[in-house]
Amino acid sequence: MDIYSEIILDHYKNPRNKGSVKNATATAIEHNPLCGDKIKIELLLDKSNRIKTIKFSGSGCAISQAAASMLLETLTGKTLNEIEKIKSREIIKMLNIPISPAREKCALLGLYAVKKAVELAAKPRNSKKRSK
Repeated sequence: MDIYSEIILDHYKNPRNKGSVKNATATAIEHNPLCGDKIKIELLLDKSNRIKTIKFSGSGCAISQAAASMLLETLTGKTLNEIEKIKSREIIKMLNIPISPAREKCALLGLYAVKKAVELAAKPRNSKKRSK
């Protein structure tokens, strides 16, 4: 097994930032109906609209869960604008293993959920918590 596969297995078995966020600014869920993978993202912004806390929960294959874990490790302290600029190819590169077209949605599920949560968090704050 190569080192990148070991890293993915480690993130799958020992996910970072897994859990929930009390008083989350935004919550978003993405689901892959083809395989059943599901990722829920909860984030809390600080006063300068940077990620203070971000967590995920859900279930699915090693690729979807590890990719979410690996992505969330990089997001604390980032602005919403910085997160909006993250491209799908960056996630594929981060995983550093061949991803077939059928598994690409699994690899990107966490990113899709993060971007949905960021979009919700960026909306005018006329309510305490937004969910979609």
